Amino acid sequence: MYTIVDIETTGNGIKGNKITEVAIFKYDGYKIVEEYTSLVNPQCEIPYFITGLTGIDNQMVRNAPTIDEIADKILEITKDTIFVAHSVNFDYNVIKNELKNIGREFVRKKLCTVRLSRKLIPGYNSYSLGKLCSSLGIPLTDRHRARGDAHATTLLFEKLLRAEDAEAVFKTFLNARSQEATLPPALSRNTYENLPQAPGIYFFKNTKGVIIYVGKAINIKKRVLSHFYDKSTKEIQMCQDTADIDFELSGSELVALLMESDAIKHHYPSFNRAQKRTIQQYAIFSYEDRNGIIHLAHNKLKAAPNPIATFYSPTDCRAAIQEICTSFELCPKYCHLQEGVEYCSHYSITTCKGICTEKEDAASYNSRVIKAIDGLKGQYQNFVVQEKGRTIEEQAFIWIENGKYAGYGFVQKEETIHSYEDLDRFLIRKKNTLETQRILQSYLLKNPEKEKFLLTDPIL
Repeated sequence: MYTIVDIETTGNGIKGNKITEVAIFKYDGYKIVEEYTSLVNPQCEIPYFITGLTGIDNQMVRNAPTIDEIADKILEITKDTIFVAHSVNFDYNVIKNELKNIGREFVRKKLCTVRLSRKLIPGYNSYSLGKLCSSLGIPLTDRHRARGDAHATTLLFEKLLRAEDAEAVFKTFLNARSQEATLPPALSRNTYENLPQAPGIYFFKNTKGVIIYVGKAINIKKRVLSHFYDKSTKEIQMCQDTADIDFELSGSELVALLMESDAIKHHYPSFNRAQKRTIQQYAIFSYEDRNGIIHLAHNKLKAAPNPIATFYSPTDCRAAIQEICTSFELCPKYCHLQEGVEYCSHYSITTCKGICTEKEDAASYNSRVIKAIDGLKGQYQNFVVQEKGRTIEEQAFIWIENGKYAGYGFVQKEETIHSYEDLDRFLIRKKNTLETQRILQSYLLKNPEKEKFLLTDPIL
């Protein structure tokens, strides 16, 4: 038994979307055995553009029942049936969320007539309900009203049930392990199956081939699938628009992060929000107090006098200062890792020589602070970081030049590299941006043990 469903809504995203009309046709595979259609009072204003599309206005639903009042009917008519809709995830998730908000659980097996149509009647330019009905000669009246669309979907579903190979296709789609109901309506299953389980970046594209989202992953296939299970408004809309997925392997997460940043800057996809905003920068700076002791501290870049080094979070600043404090035997109090204390008592840094307890003079202490500052300014200005390649025969590298990101590259392990001029042939040069600086600084702070090859060193 099937229930073919269509709803009209206020259009405020999945979680804020309220139903304004619902139509359900109970269908036994041969005929409609029951029908339920009702306007629904969303208990909120219906936007003008929605009224323009559906014709449903605030006056029409003023005396209509609320979702709470019709919940029993929806649960009863769909009980023990397979939930069917055109782009099923939208209708199913809105109903599920509306019922959840009033404390009612809604779980049904589901089928998507868009995906079924693509599989059973391939070759059409568009699988929107209107264009598909027009191509197949299915009458569609009262477009963008729940009953009209649900009735047309029922007639379409009847054709699909009787299409060649329908039994096998329906069985596959209803298999509990099948992801057919999860995949976006316009996305080929083969496209998903061909995704690798390896690090890299992936591109969601719409029906026109335009990149609408770029992401990075350690496991591309697993990460892509997680988008399809995500029930946030943005993710559902993005998946609705996704018709194809492309990818590029990176070999490692670090290279994937850098590739992702470059791709977002290049394509500026509509569903990428990160890396479009202005990043708040922070800085480490120094100052001398009235006792002649040099302090190290951090603040927002705009408020930091004569910044020594810039970072992209207070956490990164503190991590850098903590590492310097340990390496140069500085005082946690005068590095502002501890505030409001008479003398330092840091839980992990115990190398202070006593400047805070007057066991060491300011001149001796300051000499180490100056060395620390010089080290921070010139630390690893030119170097290469090695990473895993895309295959076991390959090595990846990231090139930093004059303290700035210069790009990445891939080299076959069998290649003979005697100098950085040899390595330069494999470098894919990229722009140094705030995002790439943040990515590399964060990585190097979290991985201080990572081997770095200075550009003045011989290649090993």
